[in-house]
Amino acid sequence: MHRKVKGVRLAPKANGEINKRTLFVLAVDFEVAEELTPGTGQRKVQITRRKGVNKMGLTNNAKVYLEAFYSGPKKIQDLTAEEARQMMSLAPVPENVEVPPVAKVEDRQIPVDGGEITARIYTPSGQGPFPLFVYYHGGGWVLGNLETSDAGCRLLAEKTGRVVVSVDYRLAPEFKFPVPVEDSYNALCWARDNASQLNAIAEDIVVGGDSAGGNLATVMAILSNDNNGPTITAQALIYPVTNLDFTSPSYEKFADGYGLDRDLMIWFGEYYVNNEEEFNDPLVSPLLYENVNALPPAIIVAAENDVLFSEGVQYQEKLEQAGVEVKHTIIEGSIHGFFSNMVIFADETKATVDQIANYLKTVKTNVSN
Repeated sequence: MHRKVKGVRLAPKANGEINKRTLFVLAVDFEVAEELTPGTGQRKVQITRRKGVNKMGLTNNAKVYLEAFYSGPKKIQDLTAEEARQMMSLAPVPENVEVPPVAKVEDRQIPVDGGEITARIYTPSGQGPFPLFVYYHGGGWVLGNLETSDAGCRLLAEKTGRVVVSVDYRLAPEFKFPVPVEDSYNALCWARDNASQLNAIAEDIVVGGDSAGGNLATVMAILSNDNNGPTITAQALIYPVTNLDFTSPSYEKFADGYGLDRDLMIWFGEYYVNNEEEFNDPLVSPLLYENVNALPPAIIVAAENDVLFSEGVQYQEKLEQAGVEVKHTIIEGSIHGFFSNMVIFADETKATVDQIANYLKTVKTNVSN
């Protein structure tokens, strides 16, 4: 299966006209000059890249990260899934990293169809019982694990005062859609059903995640609504995938050079789904879900320089138009993936958790605290 996406940096047509799809990108990354050829009346259009424009607006640590990210002999999208995982596993582990403290951390096994998955439980300081926060890590449904979201989940537990259940759902391509969705929903139901064992409140559950995990969190809200499932108080979505279309304005603006390249996102998507039609399934692209008025309130935390920026805004607008309370906030100068790289992006991660914690204080729940 090959996902065809039109190029966005095309040369002008023979008559000098510029494809309308390029205008957004040209305005950002290029200068367009037009001149008449003497004696012929013909126009000549010249397009040149503005030097350095496509990297302005990045924080210094984002620039350092991106330089290291692209320093390898191959991009992730040029590897197989197994090769990409192996490459990530060989990355050096920073020493003397300060780990956010929590009262208790334990791993539990959750039964799923065909086996078990692991959930890591983070219990905050205090007496409890605490409300719940079910978290899904990012990684394009192909990469990532409990460790990549460990620091962020620790912060979430302490700052929100919630028991965080971080879910290690099975990954594509070995387990394509809908297996990660089914694992995620089983874990959500497990957290509700075992709330008393977790010193938690079953009737007050926030679902959240970063990137593909944000996608799964939103899909959990959809499934809970459609199946009379666990009560979802709110969605906490960090640069979520909401539409596997690959053609939004931010896909054009940040197509290459910002970590999550457009081609890499296509690589993730093709590994995740079984066929082209599934890209339009609301459980893959939740922006296409019709009954959004029944979904819980949401906070969307966006990275400013991210191919997924536009679809986060589109999801915000769709919720707002349906009368759902939603807050959209931007971490300025940031790039996709900062939440799973706290060693480099500590300030961005802490700011994100603070935004989520403050928002959740404003959300009405179905229980008395």
